Amino acid sequence: MTTTTAEATIADARERIDALDDRIIGLIQERMAVSTVVQETRIASGGRRVNLSREMEILGRYRDALGKPGTGLAMTLLELCRGRI
Repeated sequence: MTTTTAEATIADARERIDALDDRIIGLIQERMAVSTVVQETRIASGGRRVNLSREMEILGRYRDALGKPGTGLAMTLLELCRGRI
């Protein structure tokens, strides 16, 4: 592979990564909005802001799909969506 071809391949791949990152950020923002609805509804009906058993399910799903780093990713996502507990 020539240097020019490699540079073009890398540039194309980086564009795809940037587009994927934009989509991921949009999905996270959408998840945050949906989570707010869940929290507000739970609180309004007399429940707690956080459902720890549900969070454990989410942590397990990410760990199963992505391995140990998935747990950290899920923790960050949960913190973004519900704030620190």
